[in-house]
Parts: sequence; structure tokens; C-alpha cells
Amino acid sequence: MPAVDKLLLEEALQDSPQTRSLLSVFEEDAGTLTDYTNQLLQAMQRVYGAQNEMCLATQQLSKQLLAYEKQNFALGKGDEEVISTLHYFSKVVDELNVLHTELAKQLADTMVLPIIQFREKDLTEVSTLKDLFGLASNEHDLSMAKYSRLPKKKENEKVKTDVVKEVAAARRKQHLSSLQYYCALNALQYRKRVAMMEPMIGFAHGQINFFKKGAEMFSQSMDSFLSSVADMVQSIQVELEAEAEKMRVSQQELLSVEESVYAPDFDVAAPQINRNLIQKAGYLNLRNKTGLVTTTWERLYFFTQGGNLMCQPRGAVAGGLIQDLDNCSVMAVDCEDRRYCFQITTPNGKSGIILQAESRKENEEWICAINNISRQIYLTDNPEAVAIKLNQTALQAVTPIMSFGKKPESSCPSQNLRNAETEDDKIVSQVAVRADDADELIAPGTPIQFDIVLPATEFLDQNRGSRRINPFGETEDETFPEAEDSLLQQMFVVRFLGSMAVKTDNTTEVIYEAMRQVLAARAIHNIFRTTESHLMVTSQTLRLIDPQTQVTRANFELTSITQFAAHQENKRLVGFVVRTPESTGGQSLSTYVFESNSEGEKICYAINLGKEIIAVQKDPEALAQLMLSIPLTNDGKYVLLNDQPDDNDGSPNENRGAESEA
Repeated sequence: MPAVDKLLLEEALQDSPQTRSLLSVFEEDAGTLTDYTNQLLQAMQRVYGAQNEMCLATQQLSKQLLAYEKQNFALGKGDEEVISTLHYFSKVVDELNVLHTELAKQLADTMVLPIIQFREKDLTEVSTLKDLFGLASNEHDLSMAKYSRLPKKKENEKVKTDVVKEVAAARRKQHLSSLQYYCALNALQYRKRVAMMEPMIGFAHGQINFFKKGAEMFSQSMDSFLSSVADMVQSIQVELEAEAEKMRVSQQELLSVEESVYAPDFDVAAPQINRNLIQKAGYLNLRNKTGLVTTTWERLYFFTQGGNLMCQPRGAVAGGLIQDLDNCSVMAVDCEDRRYCFQITTPNGKSGIILQAESRKENEEWICAINNISRQIYLTDNPEAVAIKLNQTALQAVTPIMSFGKKPESSCPSQNLRNAETEDDKIVSQVAVRADDADELIAPGTPIQFDIVLPATEFLDQNRGSRRINPFGETEDETFPEAEDSLLQQMFVVRFLGSMAVKTDNTTEVIYEAMRQVLAARAIHNIFRTTESHLMVTSQTLRLIDPQTQVTRANFELTSITQFAAHQENKRLVGFVVRTPESTGGQSLSTYVFESNSEGEKICYAINLGKEIIAVQKDPEALAQLMLSIPLTNDGKYVLLNDQPDDNDGSPNENRGAESEA
């Protein structure tokens, strides 16, 4: 055994700083030993407690096995063998209980008790001697301080004698306490080794005796049973190791990706977007209105199920319906200071919910998935193939142009776009345009213009020197003198969505097809910004006015408008076809699509009324009869009211006068 460090008793009286420094090392060692002993005792007491619990558990198990016979089972046939087997197991468990009880007693006597005695006797003795040594040292320091302050006068000899005696007594007391303290610390270096090993010797002997008696108690008749169990455990272990290796390889593969994958928007520059999804799931932020102008955002888990958008809060057992996606529209929106927001609009044109995705990729995939679901692709026999076909042809066909008047030099190479899209719309969206007639309405690959607003400087010359146009016609505009003499003036708030060239104006179906292509192009290209304008309908022209500057951005003669109609389902969508002459001597046809704050049928009614006024202007009697049906304002102007009565069939005649000019 290696030598043990000791404190020299000869140096106790001198009490030098070196001795005190060495003493502090022994004291630190004793403190560490005390903490470790307490932790070791807790661990041993836990083992002893578990062994006691094992005794109680085996006793209860034995009783419960015997109680099986007393149970009144409704189906109790054939239980005799089970009962006899359980009786045998109960006997075995009773014998095990005896062994566990003996082991618990041996652990208490040979493991727990020695460590308790070591803590209560040796460690407590060292702690007590430390306190006594500290008191004695303090007394000695006080007496030495008093001795040092003695005066030089001889008349104080008696006081000097008393102080000297006091110092001697204190020094002797300190010497005695330090010797006892040093001896206890030196002895502790030996006792701690014995105290650590003695309980474990008792623990080992107790376990060995337990296992020996257990082996003697169980006969060799159980060897075959134990062998079969061991074989089963071995086979499970082999399967576990194989599965663990497989999981380890999978884990390495999953962790071998780049760190950028964990970033929510790592591929914002060029995300890999799957536009063919017919179902989608993930976390989104839902905007909730808490007041007139205040909103809150809540992060929830959303998923699609058939034609429904479901929402499931964290911790909920199942999700609930949040939005019916059939025939709805979806597009990205600019929402306050939030990025990657999109809005779902119901088929009747009402604004639905606004959601926020965590990345550009998620935002566009949600928009594409909802757009595919809204067209009811999921109801087809092969929805994945239909979605791939539609999105491939749609991406080839639509070419957004962000400046009015700019046309691409070459059209899209795809010549089967409209056939593919219209065929699917016939299946799932039930659009009236047939696949064979789509090319007769709009040429495949026709570019779409998303901005009708020209720079304001192009119109400064025509408005310079005149007053601004009042949208309600209460002031004069010299630029358009017909505004003063117009028999009809009606203002609507609209947002321009897009325009495109068409091949015919013989049917309103061309307007519906243009609406579908414009909305599809906006969804695919995520073009969500629109400019609000005022659309003024007079008896001569249709003007698009900037509400801020009152500058006329576009002017269409009513005689050049050959078709106009509102969307059959989304009543806020309205469009019209304009025929304009070209320098080559021919004529071009263009369809303009708007979204109105009110019903599009009212705009159609106003255009129709303006065209009727133009048609009867040369017939005073017919004009007077037509004007009698229009109410007057206070200043004598004829104004179309928003609650203008419908025709005899109960619906506004949106196509009256919409035929080609004869």
C-alpha cells in the first residue's frame, strides 16, 4: 500500500504558516471526503430501499398469483392448467422472497451500517475537533494581543504575571487541540480507505450468497426453459444491432446535408418549386383581426384534405375545416411588414383568409397547390399527371409584360397550351369554352400586359392649363368637353388586372377566357400589386382616371367597345373588348380585365346604357323616352344609381348593345 501523507505533530506547537498551509490541504481533503461519503450513502440507501421494495413486490406478486383461482371469470373453462402453473410460480416467488429478505438484511448490516458509522464517528469527530481547534487558536491570538500591549513600568508586575499565565494556558490549550486535530486528520487518511471498501465487501458477499442460494433453489429442470429464453434474447440482440447499424447509416445521411438546409429561406434566390402539388401540409401564420385596424398572427399547422384547407393547432387531436378551396382563387399579397403572404378569395369574390409562409419556396408551393386544388384536379383519375400537364403548358404560355405598349418580338413556342388548359377546365372547372374553340378566341402564347398605367408625364400636355377632373362631374374639363354635355356619368373604383389581344369579338366567351388566363398568369408569376383607379362611364367614352392626380390614364370610345361582361361566378370581375384601328388599315381586338369594388354587372349596365344613348341620339323621341327611366341629380344631370332596377328577367342586361357595331 502506498504511503499516506501526515501532519507532523512536532510542528503543532510552533503553528507556523507552513504548517497551517499543509493543514488547509488536509481540511480540504476531509471536506471532499465528507461530501463524497454523503453521496455514497445515498446511493447505498437507494440500493437497500430497492431491495426492501423487491421483498414487498415479490410478496405481493405471490399473493396475486394465488388470487387468480378466486377470480370469477365469465369464461373460465380450461383454467385448471393455468391455475396449477400459477401456483407453482407462486411457490417459486415465495422462495425468492425469502432470499430477497435475507439479502436486504445483509445489505443493511454489512453495507449501509459501516458507511453510516464512518460518517457519524470519524467524520463527525474531525469536524468537532476542527471547531475546537479554531476556538483555541482564537483564544491564543487574543491572549497574545493582550500580552503584546503590556507597558514597561515595573509597578504593573502583577498584571504582567496574570497575562503571562493566561498566554501559557491558551497556548497549552491550543497545543492540545491541535495535536488531537492532527491525529484525527492523519488517522482519517487510513480510515477513509477502509470505509470505502468495507461496505462494498459486504455488498459483494450478500449478492454472492443470494445467487448461490438462488442457483441451489432452482433445479436443473428450468435449464431448458432458460436456454430457450437466452436464445430468443440473442436473436433479438442480433436484430437490434442490425437495426442500430441501419439507423446509424440513415442518421449520417440525414446529417450530411449542408447547414443551409436548416435556414428557413436558404434558397431565396432560385428556389426549387414544385408547381404540381395537389396536397400540401406545413406550418403557416394566420392573420386574425383583433380590432378595426389591429391584427395578430398565429402559427398553426395547415394541411389540405381533398378540396378543403384544414387547420390543426399544436396539441389538438384532429384538424378542423378552415376554408373550402373548390373554385376559389389564391394570389400573393403585400401584407403590412410581413413577407411571403398570400390570400385565398372565395368564389363569390369576398376576401378570405390571409396566410404567411416561412419562405419564398413554401409561399409559391402553397399558392400552386391551392390553385390546383381549386380547379378540382384531385377529382380526376390521375391528378398528378393532370397537374404536371397544366402547369407545364401554363408556364410556356403566359409571358408577363410590365409596361403598357411593349410587345415581345416572338410568341411562345408552345402551340398546344390552350387546348391543354381548356381541356382540363372542361373536366374540373366546368368553364364554358371548349378545348377545340380556345384557339378561335385567343391565339396560343398571346402575351399579357399587367400594367395599363402610363407615366404621368405623357399626359401633362393634354391637362396643362386646365382644372383637375372631378370624378363626379361637378367641374369642367376642357380636355374632354363631352363631360359637361354628357347625359350619363357614373364612377366606379376598379383595379386593372391585365389585358391581352384576342382573335374575335363575336361572343362574350372571349372575355371569360381572357379572365381565366390573366388570373392564371398572375398566380403563376406571383404578380399581386395592382393600382386602384376610377373608371368613369359617360354617354360617349369610358375613361380610366388616376384618383390622386385626376389625370386620365386611358380613354376608350364607347363605339369601340364591342363586348363587355361580368364573370359568371366572381361578380367583381368585369372585362370588355376594344376594337382599335391599325396603321396597316386593319383593326386589332384587345380584352381588358378589371376587378371592381362593386358588382361588375353594374359597370356592364352603365356601358350598355351609354351605348343605347349613342344609338338613339339622332331620334329625340327615343332619347327622351330613354332618359325618363334615369333619375336626375340636383343639378339636372342624368346619373345611373347603384340600385338601378333590373330588366324584366330580374338580372341586369349585361349584353344589351354588346353586339358588334353595325
